[in-house]
Amino acid sequence: MSQTKIKILLVEDDPILGYVVKDFLQKHDYEVTHTTDSDLAWQLFMKNIYDLCLIDVLLPGKKDGLELANNIRKKNEQIPIILVTSKTMDSDKIIGFESGADDYVTKPYNMQELLHRIQVFIRRTRKQEVAQDVFFKIGELDFDFNNLTLKNDSVEYQLTQREAELIRYLCLNANRILKRDEILLNVWGKDDYFLGRSMDVFITKVRKYLKAQTAAKLQTIHGIGFRFNYFPPAA
Repeated sequence: MSQTKIKILLVEDDPILGYVVKDFLQKHDYEVTHTTDSDLAWQLFMKNIYDLCLIDVLLPGKKDGLELANNIRKKNEQIPIILVTSKTMDSDKIIGFESGADDYVTKPYNMQELLHRIQVFIRRTRKQEVAQDVFFKIGELDFDFNNLTLKNDSVEYQLTQREAELIRYLCLNANRILKRDEILLNVWGKDDYFLGRSMDVFITKVRKYLKAQTAAKLQTIHGIGFRFNYFPPAA
């Protein structure tokens, strides 16, 4: 039985590049909707269901790519968002992560690299097997990795896929020092400066979620990384 095709919203204002990317991804069995305009992209997103968004930062219309990514993230916490940036737009990469993007590729990009980045997210969001170690008790909070929730009787946080992956990795490696590059390689899939800045954004979010939990504290080890001091309840 054939599986439903992965649906990608491609927002690229260069019609030639957009055609090339769409054709390449379709040949790898993805269903791609391409638009050159941010306003139309938002309308498409609101009317249809997509599995991933690939958005150029520089776009015509009322919204640029960063604002579009931010609006999409506010509407959907789970959908992977990959930004396409220029080599000269380093600040936009950082702002993009703060706006909710999960990853970026830099123009001119290699098509195989782009395909790899997409496949990483699709594997994470469409796992066929049930992952092990998906339920954790973190202080008074119940963490459900599969359903992307962190909650108790009085509060519930709906997590993004990246937030859930980070929290799970911290739980699985609790009470030991984790180097920054180790976290990046295991959660983000690669280690570079801008993904490091992205990690800092997500670390801050996790700290806010766990602020009231005395049994779980995320400690910064300056110059090295982090230590998740986690004391699970006795069996």
